[in-house]
Amino acid sequence: MINDDTSPFVIAKIQTLEILWRRIRFRATVQCRIQPKEIKRANGSRSLVQVVAKSSGLNYKHKMTLPHMPVAVIFDMDGLIFDTETLYQQAFLAAAAVGGHDLPTAVIHRTIGVPWTQSRILILEQMGSAFPVDQYFEQMTEHFELLAATQLRLKPGVVELLDVLDQLEMPRCIATSSAHSTVQSHLSAHGLADRFHAVIGHGDYVASKPSPDPFLTAAKCLGVDPALCLALEDSYNGVRSASAAGMMTFMVPDLLSPTPEIQSLCTGVVSDLHAVRKLILTASAADIAG
Repeated sequence: MINDDTSPFVIAKIQTLEILWRRIRFRATVQCRIQPKEIKRANGSRSLVQVVAKSSGLNYKHKMTLPHMPVAVIFDMDGLIFDTETLYQQAFLAAAAVGGHDLPTAVIHRTIGVPWTQSRILILEQMGSAFPVDQYFEQMTEHFELLAATQLRLKPGVVELLDVLDQLEMPRCIATSSAHSTVQSHLSAHGLADRFHAVIGHGDYVASKPSPDPFLTAAKCLGVDPALCLALEDSYNGVRSASAAGMMTFMVPDLLSPTPEIQSLCTGVVSDLHAVRKLILTASAADIAG
């Protein structure tokens, strides 16, 4: 209750909460409304998700809506915006071949969404302490840069989703384990350098994914409550990170299909960013309709 003795700070806080409350509406198969305390729990609610993976590939049938209209969108980069995970896998294999190393594909897959400091440990555990891991990393990086120079492609729906976010004036940020120089190089190659309000990269947070730090740092940078952010990820560690940050977490699978554990952490799993765009447009229309 606001009265004459209520401080201006408290009044502003109440007004802000009232605005957010009007925006937060839950529409799923059954019409209902979220109570404020339920917003964070909605991130992991399996009742919101109906996902069926086709054996022919990464296509998903889904019947879902966003738990609430997001205030901001946080993107991963590799494997979500750019088709780089495939290039990294090729570079890992090429570097192994040059050095005459028998590096198992399963180990390479375990590096998806994992920063090099952790990938280095994984490789040494598999190959032994005598493995020239730093030389291997240099060779892998050289191969990747050669591949990226001619084969760096956008994932389906990136530009279309960004166009919708522009129309809605919705802030967005990249949260990645890649270096800022790499991010800017990739974005500039496709004319996307000015399409994001911020970039959170390697060195901007204490702990890497699956820690929530990258996503929490991104939300803080945008000035948005993590519970009001939509997080988009393609990797297991990325999903774990975004979910731990309390965000609506959608997986857009690239090289990895969602496991039961990962599905339990997701608000939804969709085939591409076109599907994300449609979800946001549907939520926006519902928000306007009231």
